[in-house]
Amino acid sequence: MAAPAVNGVRALLLAAGSGSRLRPLTDEWPKPLMPIGGRPLMEYWLEAFQSAGVRDVLVNVHHHAEQMMKFLERPQYRAWVSAVFEASPLGTAGTLVANLEFFVGQTTLLVHADNWSQCDLGAFLAFHHNQRPASCPVTMMTFDTSIPESCGIVETDPAGVVIGFHEKVVDPPGNRANGAVYLLEPELLEWLVNQPTTSDFSTEVLPNLLGRIATWHNSEIHRDIGTPEMLALAQQDWNPDQVGGGSETDDWGEWFRDHPVHRLIDELTTDFQDSR
Repeated sequence: MAAPAVNGVRALLLAAGSGSRLRPLTDEWPKPLMPIGGRPLMEYWLEAFQSAGVRDVLVNVHHHAEQMMKFLERPQYRAWVSAVFEASPLGTAGTLVANLEFFVGQTTLLVHADNWSQCDLGAFLAFHHNQRPASCPVTMMTFDTSIPESCGIVETDPAGVVIGFHEKVVDPPGNRANGAVYLLEPELLEWLVNQPTTSDFSTEVLPNLLGRIATWHNSEIHRDIGTPEMLALAQQDWNPDQVGGGSETDDWGEWFRDHPVHRLIDELTTDFQDSR
């Protein structure tokens, strides 16, 4: 059941990337709509937003924009999810600034749509609003990774505030990683407006905020499905008792159930299992 709407929180779901590491899958199908357990990844995110009471959502699209728009035009999303097309991807910070009118004065929930994440978003929101240190305009979701050299690894002080950040380096100090899911206060957006050349959040924004980023740890499922291996592993994560049933039974959902991408995902998962 959906939670009561949360006032003062708006979400940006970043979905414009090309998914080059997932080719040839992404030659024909957008990464944010890759099936996990037979359902498009973005459907899980939008369901999680609704369950947490986040009812104002913006999605940026670029790669396979037509397919993305058809998905977002489904009846269950029309009243609360909007899409914005980017002729050229603007980068995380660029998209926030370009759509500042949508987010101004609000807490922004910033999510990369290629993350397969199961967690209590309501608890994440509650921590940000009620428990984060007052000096932190940002709360970052973290997770523990088995491949730290491929992630942004964070170091924190005893209060859980980020004091060091190591983006995809060899032998980083630990395995606690940046989950690329954030809650941002308006002052952070105001700062971005005054940084016109800044586009990448991980390498250009976060290093300027050391000592001002709170962390909330996701001890459940969190993967970047940007590689074939991670997408295959996500299929093994999926448990219908934990993450819900099938797609909505509308026209798009019926069409999607017969899409060839499911066969390709099954082949990918089988090949991955055979190679282990």
